[in-house]
Amino acid sequence: MDLADIPVFLMLLGIAAYIVLAGADFGSSFWSLTARGQLGADIRRSTHRSMAPVWEANHVWLIFVLVVCWTAYPEVFGSIFSTLWIPLLLACFGIIMRAVSYVVGGVAEHRWVVMLSAAASFITPFALGTVVGAIVSGQVPVGNAEGDLFSSWLNPTSIMIGVMAVTVCAYLAAVYLTGDATRNGEPDLAEAFRRRGLAAGVVAGIVAAVGILVIQSDAKPVYDGLISGAGLVAVLASAVAGIATMFFLWKRRFEKARYCAAGAVVAVVAGWGIAQSPEILPGLTVSEAAAPDNVLIGLLVSIAVGLLILIPSLLLLYGLVLGGRFDPGSDHIAETPVGPMAELNPPARSRVAMVLAVAGVGALLSLAFSSGPFLYIGIAMVLVALATGCVMLAVTLVTTEMQD
Repeated sequence: MDLADIPVFLMLLGIAAYIVLAGADFGSSFWSLTARGQLGADIRRSTHRSMAPVWEANHVWLIFVLVVCWTAYPEVFGSIFSTLWIPLLLACFGIIMRAVSYVVGGVAEHRWVVMLSAAASFITPFALGTVVGAIVSGQVPVGNAEGDLFSSWLNPTSIMIGVMAVTVCAYLAAVYLTGDATRNGEPDLAEAFRRRGLAAGVVAGIVAAVGILVIQSDAKPVYDGLISGAGLVAVLASAVAGIATMFFLWKRRFEKARYCAAGAVVAVVAGWGIAQSPEILPGLTVSEAAAPDNVLIGLLVSIAVGLLILIPSLLLLYGLVLGGRFDPGSDHIAETPVGPMAELNPPARSRVAMVLAVAGVGALLSLAFSSGPFLYIGIAMVLVALATGCVMLAVTLVTTEMQD
């Protein structure tokens, strides 16, 4: 992997994180809208309770992707935003509407609030999906506003990926909410989400199968990348993870279903990145679009420093949410915490010393070499050490909080 490829890799991770986390938020209001009577009221209460503590934090990943793109690949950023400003503006509008629905919905439940939230939940993932579709189908030429303002994102691939984004969001929401309802001692509600998750999984699978056919006719180079090599591995991994999710939902093993659903999404994003490589826009490779090395190095160092704050904060937040700290009537964290924090312990001094040593060696290599493999090895060591340190710090914070 060249230095120019690292920001693309980080952008794909950010996109996957945004779909996995914010996608469930958008999908939850779909179920709030479609349910009626007392069940509808219970679903709206459950979705608001589960998503309200984290909905704003989820959008950090969208901001992360945008910042990396305009810094590392300014020509790509300008080309995409000047051609696709209409769907991107619609996505921003949907995010704002979603925020308004949370603020007002936290005070009182009104029908118009539910409708507003549902509109946002359709508009944002669909619009962002059409943006991805425009890039996949090669409808964004290099240059300022060189692409058509409408046909660039209103084409078969874009519409198909937009529909897929909406169905995947609804699917993720149902899967996640089954676990939350079970943790809160609401088996009837968990069963309702389970049925919805199974149905949404079938629909998402059908849409994905149709999507492959659409890409075959409308985006042949990407299709070829998806049916061969590492791209095919990613597609198969996504299919296996999706089937495993359905199996665990059927068996009511909701925690495992949650992680398998997330894994399926990550595999899809990975397959897209692999299939489209090395081009990022038509006729423009990643290496050609990248900013100078000094800019990329400065960006990566900034990201590494930012991770020291971001990762511990998010892991602490999600650990508390999965542990039930924000559930109604919960004055303290459950004695048996739920989620990925459950079996982790504070780091030992030897592990801290090892992380510091790796970071030190990496920093020395980065300073001593201005180019070549040792520079990249040094940067990689610093990033790995910082990421590991962030996880260790977050574990310590969560463990301390659980003991209070």
